[in-house]
Amino acid sequence: MTGRPGRTGRGASQASAGDLLELVRSGRATTRGALQQVTGLSRATVGHRLDRLFRAGWLREGAGGPVDSPQGGRPSITLEFDDAHAVVVAADLDTRHARAAVLSLTGEILAEHSGTPRLEDGPEAVLGELGRWFAELVEKTGRRAEEVCGIGLAVPGPVDSESGRVVQPPIMPGWDGYDIRSRLAGAFTERTGAPAVPVLVDNDANLMAYGEQRTAHPDCSAFVLVKVSTGIGAGVVVNGSVYRGVDGGAGDIGHIRVPAGADLLCRCGSYGCLAAVASGGAVARRLAEAGVPAASGSDVRDLLASGHPEAAALAREAGRQVGDVLATVVTLLNPGVLMIAGDLAGTPFLTGVRELLYQRALPRSTGHLDVVTSRLGERAGLVGAGALVVEHLYAPERVEDRLLALGV
Repeated sequence: MTGRPGRTGRGASQASAGDLLELVRSGRATTRGALQQVTGLSRATVGHRLDRLFRAGWLREGAGGPVDSPQGGRPSITLEFDDAHAVVVAADLDTRHARAAVLSLTGEILAEHSGTPRLEDGPEAVLGELGRWFAELVEKTGRRAEEVCGIGLAVPGPVDSESGRVVQPPIMPGWDGYDIRSRLAGAFTERTGAPAVPVLVDNDANLMAYGEQRTAHPDCSAFVLVKVSTGIGAGVVVNGSVYRGVDGGAGDIGHIRVPAGADLLCRCGSYGCLAAVASGGAVARRLAEAGVPAASGSDVRDLLASGHPEAAALAREAGRQVGDVLATVVTLLNPGVLMIAGDLAGTPFLTGVRELLYQRALPRSTGHLDVVTSRLGERAGLVGAGALVVEHLYAPERVEDRLLALGV
């Protein structure tokens, strides 16, 4: 989880310790001399602010770098973000299963667990179970619970990022408006005895997109990920940041109306949604009607992995339906990468997407477009959730408050 490109544009008297940390994390300035040049701060001021970061344990000295002065001299000491001083815990919820992990501050998964809590059991039970998982995972890594600096959670529904509450989620009965942050923070504290830590919640497709873009496509300035599992959702990353819309509803393409679904009732209560026609749940329903045992997107995934011909044919047709909608998405956003992820993200579905996408979208929109599948697989949401926490906690505007709380 490397830092985002530095945004420091303040005057010399305003560049804070947080600004210096971001410059180091982003790689824009990794020596004392470079920090002076970028910020205009004096050597003494840079030294004072770096000292606070060293005392917090957030920076360390690395190997000698290039000589700062054109006159020569000793190599300058490089500065590095010390990712060992804390860890993050994260979870990714789906309708019938979940994954949780402890991650380093640079995104390495240190311990992981998966299980089958069901969203329909409600937030009290599910989040309580996650608290237990988190405690066991932290113990497994050999880290202290007090070293956890934050919790990230991916959920399959629209999220108001300000409150962390899901808003009218079609496939999360009983979760609408629930205070996820307080319950999950409390569950972690109850299980570990550690102080409460910040909890960040976001839509699963958003966090999958964030994790994939940062890991595999960091130079892509417009990135779209489409998750096709029980439902269908999309995450959009523009210039390194998740685009959420005004209240967290961006990317909800599963509820775009399509002609093929005019007579099909979606779980949201409307007729004709793309999810009712082309999601993993929709394909499972059609397979079940044909006598093939399938109840969810994960069942379809297993059938596709075994080479089931009818599942492959239906997945390809679902891909065509999604590709037709994505032609509009691609024309509107002009992304450099379109990634297909989720239970249906295999060759039959991808083939169907490409057939309709390239047929319907303008060549200008697809000329520099890469259509790919997930690199991180089932870990994408975990990596994205961890990255969201790190970027939140080490953002320049929060660093000062955190340093003061540490007494440095």
